Amino acid sequence: MKRLSVLLTVAGALAACGPVKTTANLLDAEVQIQAARTAGAEKEAPYEWTAANLYLQKAREEVGYSDYQAGVDFAVKAARFANEAREKSMAAAGTDAPARPQNP
Repeated sequence: MKRLSVLLTVAGALAACGPVKTTANLLDAEVQIQAARTAGAEKEAPYEWTAANLYLQKAREEVGYSDYQAGVDFAVKAARFANEAREKSMAAAGTDAPARPQNP
């Protein structure tokens, strides 16, 4: 009887890992996308920006079908593209900015 309760406890804990891990990855991707938006990625890095948003949408879709591992995979890709978009946007903003005049 004790073995059965331990087995059920372990099985229950393992079953909850998928949704928890997926939620954490989805939130991370959303934060990265917001950071990219703030950096102006929509204009400066449209390919990466679009890819990040589409991967996030697909991650949510897969989670809706209870395919948590696919959701994690797509959320990680979304976060990666959002980070690339943010970096590109920040680099573009740094090179497009006019140089400051130096004080003599």
